[in-house]
Amino acid sequence: MEAITVRVAGPGDRAAVDALHEREWGGPYVIGHDTRYDLRTLPTLVAVDGAGAVVGALAHHREGDGLEVVSVVAARPGGGAGSALLDAAAQAARAAGLARLWLITSNDNLRALRFYQRRGLRLVGVDRGAVDRARRLKPEIPLIGEDGIPLHDELILERRLAPGDEGSAPAGPAAQGVSLPPCPPLPASR
Repeated sequence: MEAITVRVAGPGDRAAVDALHEREWGGPYVIGHDTRYDLRTLPTLVAVDGAGAVVGALAHHREGDGLEVVSVVAARPGGGAGSALLDAAAQAARAAGLARLWLITSNDNLRALRFYQRRGLRLVGVDRGAVDRARRLKPEIPLIGEDGIPLHDELILERRLAPGDEGSAPAGPAAQGVSLPPCPPLPASR
């Protein structure tokens, strides 16, 4: 596996990050817990391969005692970028004194559920009908999702960030040889 480093996205990363968001979400907008997010306006971490190419992006924001991962996208699933990004976000959140890293995914996204749980996130809630409500803000959200599963609900997952909890679950980057540089401090809440 090629070494991956994570850093704060800079202006020169915009085109690559936008292309990842276009491929994954159909553009820069995502809906989560009845909120429309413009990913171009959120703080973003990027995963970069040994050649300097952006191979993943994680958009986030601080909310209360946690860091919400609004979007995490990898150019090549299984390449380590998503794991490296989640670990870097957790490291930065812990350094900022935050208690948890959290995110949502849709009820059909079994691949994401497997990925997140293997990296130490736990299911803590279900927002019944959240995806149905999201269609009012983004009508192109399909009725049927992955594996033919009807899309209705948001699943809330979190990872508690205890002091000394420096890595992800065993399947994460440390076990896969991904190098993580120290992350810069997180910006204050808006």
